[in-house]
Amino acid sequence: MDRRSFITALLSTAALPAFAGGHGRLGTWGGINGHTVTGIAEIAGSEINLLDDFVFDGAPDPKVALGKDGVYDPATIMGPLASDTGASQYMAPEGIDTSAYNEVWIWCEEFNVGLAVAPIT
Repeated sequence: MDRRSFITALLSTAALPAFAGGHGRLGTWGGINGHTVTGIAEIAGSEINLLDDFVFDGAPDPKVALGKDGVYDPATIMGPLASDTGASQYMAPEGIDTSAYNEVWIWCEEFNVGLAVAPIT
């Protein structure tokens, strides 16, 4: 391998985005309350990642949060959904132990209703 090939190979693997997946616990999105949501969610330490295959049909005031066994926890809200499609990254609020949760939620605060849940394994 010549120097140019080595450098090209090194650069093509060195800068993968943090939300590429494969580093944490994963789950597949399912829409609830009439919404269609697809893709993969990941909990990786205190980071919650919506991977690049994420697609949400839209709704007012969607927030990213965590839940456990079918129950959404409002203390875990990480802020507004950044985009209805594609990858995005969120940080759990300080003091939240993400290992205690087994779901990622999209929650509508305005109407106090779940829009989607991804059970994490």
